[in-house]
Amino acid sequence: MTTANASKSIVNRSHLGTLSVLAWTGDPEEGQDLPCLVAYSLGDGSGGAEAGEEAILAMIEELRLTVGGGLTDWTRANNSRIKLIVEAGQAAITMPYLSGQCPVPPEWLYAVEERGHAYFLLASRPWPEAAPGKPVTEDALRSYIGDEKTLATAAHVLLPVSKLR
Repeated sequence: MTTANASKSIVNRSHLGTLSVLAWTGDPEEGQDLPCLVAYSLGDGSGGAEAGEEAILAMIEELRLTVGGGLTDWTRANNSRIKLIVEAGQAAITMPYLSGQCPVPPEWLYAVEERGHAYFLLASRPWPEAAPGKPVTEDALRSYIGDEKTLATAAHVLLPVSKLR
Protein backbone atom coordinates (compact mmCIF):
# COMPACT_ATOMS: atom_id res chain seq x y z
CA MET A 1 0.00 0.00 0.00
CA THR A 2 1.27 3.49 -0.83
CA THR A 3 0.23 6.77 0.60
CA ALA A 4 0.36 10.11 -1.11
CA ASN A 5 2.36 12.86 0.47
CA ALA A 6 0.06 15.75 1.18
CA SER A 7 1.83 19.03 0.69
CA LYS A 8 1.50 21.17 3.74
CA SER A 9 1.53 24.94 3.46
CA ILE A 10 4.33 26.72 5.28
CA VAL A 11 2.42 30.01 5.24
CA ASN A 12 0.61 31.10 8.38
CA ARG A 13 -2.40 32.93 6.91
CA SER A 14 -3.16 34.80 10.12
CA HIS A 15 0.24 36.50 9.89
CA LEU A 16 -0.40 37.87 6.39
CA GLY A 17 -2.87 40.48 7.57
CA THR A 18 -4.43 42.78 4.98
CA LEU A 19 -3.02 42.16 1.51
CA SER A 20 -3.41 44.85 -1.11
CA VAL A 21 -2.56 45.44 -4.78
CA LEU A 22 -1.53 48.69 -6.47
CA ALA A 23 -0.88 49.41 -10.17
CA TRP A 24 1.36 52.05 -11.77
CA THR A 25 3.47 52.86 -14.81
CA GLY A 26 6.42 55.14 -15.24
CA ASP A 27 6.33 58.22 -17.44
CA PRO A 28 5.73 57.14 -21.07
CA GLU A 29 7.53 60.27 -22.32
CA GLU A 30 10.66 59.01 -20.53
CA GLY A 31 10.29 55.53 -22.07
CA GLN A 32 9.16 54.05 -18.75
CA ASP A 33 5.74 52.75 -19.68
CA LEU A 34 6.03 49.24 -18.24
CA PRO A 35 2.73 48.25 -16.54
CA CYS A 36 3.56 47.30 -12.96
CA LEU A 37 1.68 45.80 -10.02
CA VAL A 38 2.76 45.40 -6.44
CA ALA A 39 1.14 43.15 -3.84
CA TYR A 40 2.01 43.88 -0.23
CA SER A 41 0.82 43.42 3.32
CA LEU A 42 -0.12 46.24 5.64
CA GLY A 43 1.72 44.37 8.39
CA ASP A 44 -1.45 44.18 10.47
CA GLY A 45 -1.70 40.40 10.83
CA SER A 46 -1.40 38.47 14.06
CA GLY A 47 2.20 38.59 15.18
CA GLY A 48 2.77 42.06 13.75
CA ALA A 49 4.77 43.34 10.80
CA GLU A 50 7.75 41.03 11.30
CA ALA A 51 5.56 37.90 11.29
CA GLY A 52 3.77 39.25 8.20
CA GLU A 53 7.07 39.68 6.39
CA GLU A 54 8.06 36.11 7.27
CA ALA A 55 4.67 34.85 6.00
CA ILE A 56 5.11 36.66 2.65
CA LEU A 57 8.63 35.20 2.31
CA ALA A 58 7.16 31.74 2.98
CA MET A 59 4.51 32.44 0.31
CA ILE A 60 7.25 33.40 -2.17
CA GLU A 61 9.03 30.13 -1.38
CA GLU A 62 5.79 28.14 -1.74
CA LEU A 63 5.22 29.74 -5.16
CA ARG A 64 8.77 28.68 -6.13
CA LEU A 65 9.85 32.25 -6.74
CA THR A 66 13.13 33.82 -5.75
CA VAL A 67 13.73 36.81 -3.53
CA GLY A 68 15.88 39.67 -4.73
CA GLY A 69 16.74 40.99 -8.14
CA GLY A 70 16.19 37.81 -10.18
CA LEU A 71 13.27 38.16 -12.57
CA THR A 72 10.99 35.15 -13.09
CA ASP A 73 9.44 35.21 -16.56
CA TRP A 74 6.09 33.43 -16.53
CA THR A 75 4.92 34.92 -19.83
CA ARG A 76 5.33 31.52 -21.51
CA ALA A 77 4.43 29.31 -18.55
CA ASN A 78 1.19 27.35 -18.73
CA ASN A 79 1.12 26.44 -15.06
CA SER A 80 1.65 29.75 -13.31
CA ARG A 81 -0.02 29.90 -9.89
CA ILE A 82 -0.44 33.67 -10.30
CA LYS A 83 -3.08 34.85 -12.78
CA LEU A 84 -3.61 38.40 -13.99
CA ILE A 85 -6.84 39.37 -15.74
CA VAL A 86 -7.46 42.86 -17.09
CA GLU A 87 -11.01 43.94 -17.82
CA ALA A 88 -13.09 47.11 -17.60
CA GLY A 89 -10.28 49.30 -16.27
CA GLN A 90 -9.38 46.85 -13.50
CA ALA A 91 -6.47 44.49 -12.93
CA ALA A 92 -7.50 41.35 -11.06
CA ILE A 93 -4.84 39.11 -9.61
CA THR A 94 -5.44 35.66 -8.16
CA MET A 95 -2.90 33.49 -6.43
CA PRO A 96 -2.69 31.43 -3.27
CA TYR A 97 -3.60 33.61 -0.27
CA LEU A 98 -4.55 36.63 -2.39
CA SER A 99 -7.36 37.49 -4.72
CA GLY A 100 -7.78 41.16 -5.38
CA GLN A 101 -8.34 43.83 -7.93
CA CYS A 102 -7.41 47.43 -8.36
CA PRO A 103 -8.28 50.21 -10.79
CA VAL A 104 -5.60 50.94 -13.37
CA PRO A 105 -4.92 54.22 -15.18
CA PRO A 106 -5.43 54.51 -18.96
CA GLU A 107 -1.67 54.57 -19.62
CA TRP A 108 -1.36 51.25 -17.74
CA LEU A 109 -4.09 49.71 -19.90
CA TYR A 110 -2.40 50.97 -23.06
CA ALA A 111 0.99 49.61 -21.97
CA VAL A 112 -0.42 46.20 -21.03
CA GLU A 113 -2.28 46.01 -24.36
CA GLU A 114 0.96 46.74 -26.21
CA ARG A 115 3.12 44.31 -24.23
CA GLY A 116 0.75 41.51 -23.21
CA HIS A 117 2.40 41.26 -19.80
CA ALA A 118 2.96 43.20 -16.59
CA TYR A 119 5.78 43.41 -14.09
CA PHE A 120 4.60 42.04 -10.72
CA LEU A 121 6.38 42.69 -7.45
CA LEU A 122 5.37 40.50 -4.51
CA ALA A 123 6.77 42.57 -1.67
CA SER A 124 7.52 41.01 1.68
CA ARG A 125 8.22 44.38 3.33
CA PRO A 126 5.00 45.70 4.91
CA TRP A 127 3.60 49.01 3.71
CA PRO A 128 1.07 50.14 6.34
CA GLU A 129 0.80 53.66 4.88
CA ALA A 130 -0.80 52.33 1.68
CA ALA A 131 -4.08 51.07 3.12
CA PRO A 132 -6.87 50.28 0.64
CA GLY A 133 -8.97 53.33 -0.15
CA LYS A 134 -6.27 55.80 0.84
CA PRO A 135 -4.60 57.72 -1.99
CA VAL A 136 -0.91 56.94 -2.53
CA THR A 137 1.22 59.83 -3.77
CA GLU A 138 3.88 59.35 -6.44
CA ASP A 139 6.54 60.23 -3.87
CA ALA A 140 5.25 57.59 -1.43
CA LEU A 141 5.15 54.97 -4.20
CA ARG A 142 8.64 55.91 -5.38
CA SER A 143 9.94 55.77 -1.81
CA TYR A 144 8.48 52.30 -1.14
CA ILE A 145 9.16 50.70 -4.53
CA GLY A 146 12.59 52.27 -4.87
CA ASP A 147 13.72 51.27 -1.39
CA GLU A 148 16.62 48.82 -1.48
CA LYS A 149 15.03 46.63 1.23
CA THR A 150 11.72 46.45 -0.65
CA LEU A 151 13.45 45.34 -3.85
CA ALA A 152 15.88 42.94 -2.17
CA THR A 153 13.16 41.13 -0.21
CA ALA A 154 10.56 40.86 -2.97
CA ALA A 155 9.83 38.41 -5.78
CA HIS A 156 9.98 39.94 -9.28
CA VAL A 157 7.78 38.29 -11.93
CA LEU A 158 6.69 39.00 -15.50
CA LEU A 159 3.05 37.90 -15.73
CA PRO A 160 1.06 37.32 -18.90
CA VAL A 161 -2.21 39.21 -19.07
CA SER A 162 -5.49 37.46 -19.78
CA LYS A 163 -8.85 38.96 -20.62
CA LEU A 164 -12.31 37.66 -19.88
CA ARG A 165 -13.71 35.78 -22.83
